[in-house]
Amino acid sequence: MLAVSLGVVWLLLGPLSLWLLVKGSTTERMGAIVALVLLEGGTIVMNQVVQDPIPEHTVVSHDVSPTAICDERTPSPRSARVGRSLVLAWPAVRRECETAEVTVRAKGRRLLVWVHTVAGPGDHLPVHPIRVKGDTARVTVPLPEKSGHIPVDGRNGRRIPTPMT
Repeated sequence: MLAVSLGVVWLLLGPLSLWLLVKGSTTERMGAIVALVLLEGGTIVMNQVVQDPIPEHTVVSHDVSPTAICDERTPSPRSARVGRSLVLAWPAVRRECETAEVTVRAKGRRLLVWVHTVAGPGDHLPVHPIRVKGDTARVTVPLPEKSGHIPVDGRNGRRIPTPMT
Protein backbone atom coordinates (compact mmCIF):
# COMPACT_ATOMS: atom_id res chain seq x y z
CA MET A 1 0.00 0.00 0.00
CA LEU A 2 2.90 2.32 0.74
CA ALA A 3 4.27 1.82 -2.77
CA VAL A 4 0.92 2.66 -4.36
CA SER A 5 0.58 5.83 -2.28
CA LEU A 6 4.10 6.93 -3.14
CA GLY A 7 3.45 6.26 -6.82
CA VAL A 8 0.31 8.41 -6.81
CA VAL A 9 2.18 11.26 -5.08
CA TRP A 10 4.92 11.00 -7.73
CA LEU A 11 2.31 11.18 -10.50
CA LEU A 12 0.73 14.30 -9.01
CA LEU A 13 3.69 16.24 -7.61
CA GLY A 14 6.33 15.25 -10.17
CA PRO A 15 4.89 17.12 -13.19
CA LEU A 16 3.71 20.01 -11.00
CA SER A 17 7.21 20.41 -9.51
CA LEU A 18 8.82 20.34 -12.94
CA TRP A 19 6.37 22.98 -14.22
CA LEU A 20 7.09 25.17 -11.20
CA LEU A 21 10.85 24.81 -11.77
CA VAL A 22 10.42 26.21 -15.27
CA LYS A 23 7.63 28.78 -14.88
CA GLY A 24 7.37 29.53 -11.14
CA SER A 25 8.74 32.29 -8.93
CA THR A 26 11.81 31.79 -6.73
CA THR A 27 9.74 30.64 -3.74
CA GLU A 28 7.78 28.18 -5.93
CA ARG A 29 11.04 26.84 -7.40
CA MET A 30 12.45 26.25 -3.90
CA GLY A 31 9.22 24.46 -2.91
CA ALA A 32 9.42 22.28 -6.07
CA ILE A 33 13.02 21.31 -5.30
CA VAL A 34 12.10 20.43 -1.70
CA ALA A 35 9.13 18.35 -2.92
CA LEU A 36 11.29 16.43 -5.43
CA VAL A 37 13.99 15.80 -2.81
CA LEU A 38 11.38 14.53 -0.33
CA LEU A 39 9.82 12.28 -2.99
CA GLU A 40 13.20 10.82 -3.91
CA GLY A 41 14.13 10.37 -0.23
CA GLY A 42 10.81 8.63 0.43
CA THR A 43 11.40 6.29 -2.51
CA ILE A 44 14.89 5.37 -1.27
CA VAL A 45 13.66 4.75 2.29
CA MET A 46 10.71 2.69 1.04
CA ASN A 47 13.06 0.48 -1.05
CA GLN A 48 15.22 -0.20 2.00
CA VAL A 49 12.38 -0.77 4.45
CA VAL A 50 9.92 -2.69 2.29
CA GLN A 51 11.78 -5.65 0.79
CA ASP A 52 10.20 -8.74 -0.69
CA PRO A 53 10.59 -11.54 1.81
CA ILE A 54 13.22 -14.02 0.69
CA PRO A 55 11.96 -17.57 1.11
CA GLU A 56 14.00 -19.84 3.34
CA HIS A 57 14.22 -22.41 0.59
CA THR A 58 14.23 -21.90 -3.13
CA VAL A 59 12.45 -24.21 -5.51
CA VAL A 60 14.14 -24.62 -8.87
CA SER A 61 12.33 -26.36 -11.66
CA HIS A 62 14.43 -27.36 -14.65
CA ASP A 63 15.55 -30.51 -16.37
CA VAL A 64 18.74 -31.95 -14.95
CA SER A 65 20.46 -34.95 -16.41
CA PRO A 66 20.95 -37.68 -13.85
CA THR A 67 24.41 -37.85 -12.40
CA ALA A 68 26.57 -40.61 -13.69
CA ILE A 69 26.86 -43.50 -11.29
CA CYS A 70 30.21 -44.45 -12.78
CA ASP A 71 33.17 -42.90 -14.55
CA GLU A 72 32.79 -43.55 -18.27
CA ARG A 73 36.22 -43.88 -19.77
CA THR A 74 38.32 -45.60 -22.42
CA PRO A 75 40.66 -47.94 -20.56
CA SER A 76 43.77 -49.41 -22.12
CA PRO A 77 43.68 -53.22 -21.75
CA ARG A 78 46.57 -54.55 -19.67
CA SER A 79 46.12 -58.16 -20.79
CA ALA A 80 44.09 -60.19 -23.29
CA ARG A 81 43.41 -63.90 -23.65
CA VAL A 82 42.11 -65.17 -26.98
CA GLY A 83 40.18 -68.44 -27.33
CA ARG A 84 36.51 -68.96 -28.15
CA SER A 85 36.09 -65.58 -26.53
CA LEU A 86 38.31 -62.59 -25.89
CA VAL A 87 38.94 -61.77 -22.22
CA LEU A 88 40.31 -58.27 -21.67
CA ALA A 89 41.62 -56.98 -18.33
CA TRP A 90 42.64 -53.51 -17.16
CA PRO A 91 43.23 -51.73 -13.83
CA ALA A 92 39.88 -50.92 -12.24
CA VAL A 93 39.01 -47.50 -10.89
CA ARG A 94 36.93 -46.62 -7.83
CA ARG A 95 33.63 -46.06 -9.68
CA GLU A 96 34.07 -48.59 -12.47
CA CYS A 97 31.10 -48.93 -14.81
CA GLU A 98 29.20 -52.20 -14.94
CA THR A 99 29.21 -52.50 -18.74
CA ALA A 100 31.54 -51.85 -21.65
CA GLU A 101 31.21 -51.33 -25.38
CA VAL A 102 33.91 -53.40 -27.08
CA THR A 103 34.74 -53.11 -30.77
CA VAL A 104 36.77 -55.96 -32.28
CA ARG A 105 38.03 -55.94 -35.87
CA ALA A 106 40.29 -58.48 -37.55
CA LYS A 107 43.04 -57.00 -39.72
CA GLY A 108 45.33 -59.69 -41.08
CA ARG A 109 46.65 -61.66 -38.12
CA ARG A 110 45.90 -58.81 -35.75
CA LEU A 111 42.72 -58.40 -33.74
CA LEU A 112 42.16 -54.67 -33.19
CA VAL A 113 40.34 -53.96 -29.91
CA TRP A 114 38.69 -50.76 -28.61
CA VAL A 115 37.12 -50.65 -25.14
CA HIS A 116 34.82 -47.95 -23.76
CA THR A 117 33.13 -48.37 -20.37
CA VAL A 118 29.55 -47.07 -20.25
CA ALA A 119 26.93 -46.58 -17.55
CA GLY A 120 23.93 -47.96 -19.43
CA PRO A 121 22.94 -49.54 -22.71
CA GLY A 122 25.22 -48.75 -25.61
CA ASP A 123 24.31 -46.24 -28.29
CA HIS A 124 25.53 -48.22 -31.30
CA LEU A 125 27.30 -51.28 -30.00
CA PRO A 126 26.17 -54.12 -27.77
CA VAL A 127 27.44 -53.88 -24.22
CA HIS A 128 29.16 -56.60 -22.20
CA PRO A 129 29.20 -56.92 -18.41
CA ILE A 130 32.36 -55.96 -16.55
CA ARG A 131 33.52 -58.09 -13.62
CA VAL A 132 35.69 -56.36 -11.04
CA LYS A 133 37.83 -58.46 -8.76
CA GLY A 134 40.31 -56.70 -6.53
CA ASP A 135 41.92 -53.95 -8.57
CA THR A 136 41.34 -55.60 -11.95
CA ALA A 137 38.33 -55.20 -14.24
CA ARG A 138 37.56 -57.87 -16.86
CA VAL A 139 35.20 -58.12 -19.79
CA THR A 140 34.52 -61.21 -21.91
CA VAL A 141 33.65 -60.70 -25.58
CA PRO A 142 32.42 -63.70 -27.56
CA LEU A 143 34.27 -64.33 -30.84
CA PRO A 144 32.59 -65.96 -33.85
CA GLU A 145 35.25 -68.64 -34.05
CA LYS A 146 38.44 -69.66 -32.30
CA SER A 147 41.26 -67.77 -33.91
CA GLY A 148 44.98 -67.38 -33.62
CA HIS A 149 44.82 -63.62 -33.91
CA ILE A 150 47.12 -61.38 -31.89
CA PRO A 151 45.14 -58.84 -29.78
CA VAL A 152 46.20 -55.24 -30.43
CA ASP A 153 44.99 -52.03 -28.79
CA GLY A 154 43.11 -50.21 -31.56
CA ARG A 155 43.97 -46.76 -30.20
CA ASN A 156 47.75 -47.01 -30.23
CA GLY A 157 48.48 -50.17 -32.26
CA ARG A 158 50.43 -51.84 -29.44
CA ARG A 159 50.11 -55.53 -28.79
CA ILE A 160 48.12 -56.48 -25.68
CA PRO A 161 50.13 -59.04 -23.68
CA THR A 162 48.66 -62.36 -22.52
CA PRO A 163 47.91 -62.57 -18.81
CA MET A 164 50.56 -63.81 -16.42
CA THR A 165 49.19 -66.94 -14.73
